[in-house]
Amino acid sequence: MASGLLIKREKTENIPDLKNLVKEKFTALESENNDSDLQRNEKYLYFKDQLKEMRKQFRHQSDNNNEDIEEIDEDIAVTQSQMNFICPITQMEMKRPVRNKVCGHIYEEDAILRIIENRKQQRKKVRCPKIGCSHADVKQADLLPDEAFKRAIDSQNKQSWSTLEKSAGYAAATMNIS
Repeated sequence: MASGLLIKREKTENIPDLKNLVKEKFTALESENNDSDLQRNEKYLYFKDQLKEMRKQFRHQSDNNNEDIEEIDEDIAVTQSQMNFICPITQMEMKRPVRNKVCGHIYEEDAILRIIENRKQQRKKVRCPKIGCSHADVKQADLLPDEAFKRAIDSQNKQSWSTLEKSAGYAAATMNIS
């Protein structure tokens, strides 16, 4: 008994060139995007305005030495640090910051607790309010007071008040002279 073994030859499937497909899709998406979305972005416009103001200040100064550049760098650093203290929920400077131990984002304590309570009543989960964060189940137990961050805010505010007091003292002193 001889049994013949029949092997079926099937056509091999054409395997798509994934690299080219991705490149084509990316090029198509890229061509759809334009700068108009960016031009309407509120934070982008605010940043551009700040840069324009700094350039004006820089041009008006008669003495273009390294002190001027350092001053502008300091202004940028101060602006940058103030922006970091803004709560993503209230858009105001935080007074009692809490850090989410799951995703690491920081919020104003009262604001995030209100959201958690409201969503709990609706029997829904709370998504992290920080734009771009994928954490979709924020719980009160995940929130820890961030003392170091609070000290940084307090320090920044103390420094700002000190600068204001000095400039107010200078203004008062120069007013009495004239």
